[in-house]
Amino acid sequence: MTQQAPDNTVRIQKMHQRISEALQPEQLDIIDDSHKHIGHAGAKGGLGHFTVIIKSDLLEGKRMIQQHRLIYDALGDMMQTDIHALAIKVIK
Repeated sequence: MTQQAPDNTVRIQKMHQRISEALQPEQLDIIDDSHKHIGHAGAKGGLGHFTVIIKSDLLEGKRMIQQHRLIYDALGDMMQTDIHALAIKVIK
């Protein structure tokens, strides 16, 4: 049986809403990378793999770890319930 990537449309909308409310980004793109991980152990539970590309004044001047923490905090419980892996690219 062939495993298919889950439909993450609702998850992405929810991620977009939470990050937008918390960080008021000038640019926010969320890319679903789940299809690249079909068959991997982390994909078997149905959680998604995503890349967040963001430009926000609220991230300016912060260390990378602080930027990532703010994004994780914005996503809240989704980091445990919906997201297996999250790549983050902060645009200056």
